This record gives sequence, C-alpha cells and structure tokens, in this order.
Amino acid sequence: MRKILISILFVAAFTSYVCAGERVNLWPEGKMPNAEAHQSIPTYEVCVPENKTSDSCVIVFPGGGYNGCCDQHEGIQISNFYNSKGITAVIVRYRVPRPKNVAKHVTAWQDAQRAVRTVRSQAEKLGINPEKIGCTGFSAGGHLTLMTSTTSQTPAYAPVDEIDKVPCHVNFAIPVYPAYVLEDGADGPNAGKGNDSTMVPDFAFDAKTPPMCLIHGDMDVYSPMGSITVYHKLRTMNIPAEMHIYANVHHGFGGIRGTSHVSAWLDRVYAWMTVMGF
Repeated sequence: MRKILISILFVAAFTSYVCAGERVNLWPEGKMPNAEAHQSIPTYEVCVPENKTSDSCVIVFPGGGYNGCCDQHEGIQISNFYNSKGITAVIVRYRVPRPKNVAKHVTAWQDAQRAVRTVRSQAEKLGINPEKIGCTGFSAGGHLTLMTSTTSQTPAYAPVDEIDKVPCHVNFAIPVYPAYVLEDGADGPNAGKGNDSTMVPDFAFDAKTPPMCLIHGDMDVYSPMGSITVYHKLRTMNIPAEMHIYANVHHGFGGIRGTSHVSAWLDRVYAWMTVMGF
C-alpha cells in the first residue's frame, strides 16, 4: 500500500454525501483488451448529487502507483465534494496491479478511454452535457488523467462494441500531484527533483487536449516540476491552464479536509471550473 506522506493532521469532511451507486463492469464479458488474470476487474460508479445543479461531470481516477486503488481519500471523498456542489461524479476503478505484458499504464489507459466513452454515451440518461465531461486523478491517477486528456486521438485499444464509436476526449482535466511525468521519475520518485528533466513521451498533447487545473505540493517526492512542465507545454499551445503549488506540502493529501492551507485546493478547483464554464 502506498505510503501517504502528510506533514499535518487533516480532519475528514463531506460525511453527509456518500456515493451509493452501483459498480458496473467497464467491458463486456470476454472483450477486455490485454486481459491479465492477476488484475482486478475494472468498474465505474456513477455518483449523482442529491441536489443536482450542474450539467457537468467529473470522472475520478484514484491513485495507487498503478498497483492499488486509494479508494477513499482519492476516490469517494473527491466524488463527495463534487456531489456537494451539485456536480455528477464517476469513480473509475481501473485495472491493478500493473500489467506484466505491457507498460505499467496501458491497461489503465484503456480503461480510462472506455470510461469516457461510456459516460458520454449515457449523457442524456445522466442529465449531463456530453461536452462538459472532465477528469481528475491523483499520483498514478494524475498520470492517467494526463494520458486521458492529451492522447484521446490515439486509440488505446481496438473497438469492441458500439460504445467505442463514441469520442473519448475530455473537456477539462485536473491532474493532482501527477506521478511519472518526467524522465527523471518515469517509474518512481524524482531522484534529481525533476529540475533538469524532460517530459516522458507518454503524452501526445493532441488537438483535443483541454484546459487544465494542476495541483501539487512543493515537497512532493514526485516533483512539482512535472506539473510545471505540463503547464508550460499547455501555455505554448495557447491552451488555458491554472496551477497551484502549495508550500511545505508532501504527496498524497487527496480530498481529506482540515485547517491547512492545502485543504482548500478543491475550492480553488471549483472556482476554476466556474470561471471556465464547467
């Protein structure tokens, strides 16, 4: 289990909002690409707010090093926050642990593209705008958020049914302390703090790359220079971007709320979404 390095004590909130949606398999039986027996079955869970006031939807990718799923503070608590704001959330529990026959993120990336297509195909049923679908993720899930948002024009798998005819781009993205962004740190903490490293080739930054709001702590072992590099790339493409790097903050704070300055990061994201029209 991934260690969560937090320099302060947080107090949990949003206990009155609990997602009780059904966990639905992402793939038809026997049609999952690159299936490996040791991996979990990927699912999605739609979390509908009690008082729905928005036609946006946020797809949530918890972290866990592509080896596990930090389901509570990077999944359920995040969906609870968006639900408290009247926004529909969808928690995606992608395949873990890492695959043995392809790169660490490939099966999760396939699950992510499938999840976006599935949500968009159900937009009318869910009462959401198919062009107001965003994604957010944490650590490895932050890397997956970048994969999902920058490479939607690159198919991660061959189509298996009608859902795969639906576009898999997202309209906004919120990578939170993304891991594995730089070559120094492509599969773990940044040995050189990421100060003089280039970006990994995982991200295409294609024509459908959306606006982003990046969140990071400046004492993270997965260097905030990764988020800074992504921000710089977006700005060179004239794609709107916002970034918050919090002083004296380590990795893994997720959605747990408290009195520290970093515990307000979700409010900053909500304000950004409001300004951007999402």
